[in-house]
Amino acid sequence: MDRAWVTSMSPNVESVANPLAAACESGYVPDEIYILGNPGLSSYLDSVTSVLERIVVEYGSKTPEITVTNLDNETEFGRIVEHYRTPVLSAHETDGTVAVDVTPGRKFMSAIAFQAGIQYDADHVFYLYLSEGQFYGRIFPDVPNQALDLIDFQVVF
Repeated sequence: MDRAWVTSMSPNVESVANPLAAACESGYVPDEIYILGNPGLSSYLDSVTSVLERIVVEYGSKTPEITVTNLDNETEFGRIVEHYRTPVLSAHETDGTVAVDVTPGRKFMSAIAFQAGIQYDADHVFYLYLSEGQFYGRIFPDVPNQALDLIDFQVVF
């Protein structure tokens, strides 16, 4: 593992794709992506993975390896924790780097992602802050830079 990106699904493709695009724009281009699949969102998975692959390739990397953790029930809290913990610990063992994205997903999933990223010492715990509501649902290149802020909570803490 060189660089990993760990995130969760959303029916809003932009909430999954935009943080990755912002990270790539800032120089963090992953070669592995881990996605937490929520059972009610399986119909969006192909669209989301296609967009994530395209973003990484456009930033000059090879097509990333994508691993999906599919939940049978969205409240499988142990499996959600494991989805975030495993790539973070693996990165430590292989001298890789890992970024946890807490932007998309249900609130409790984001809370678990945040806690796991901090507790297991991910290299980055990212949140893409969008300061103006008029840009919700717009893809990264269509949002002015001044309306976006990629926050790394590892820096904040």
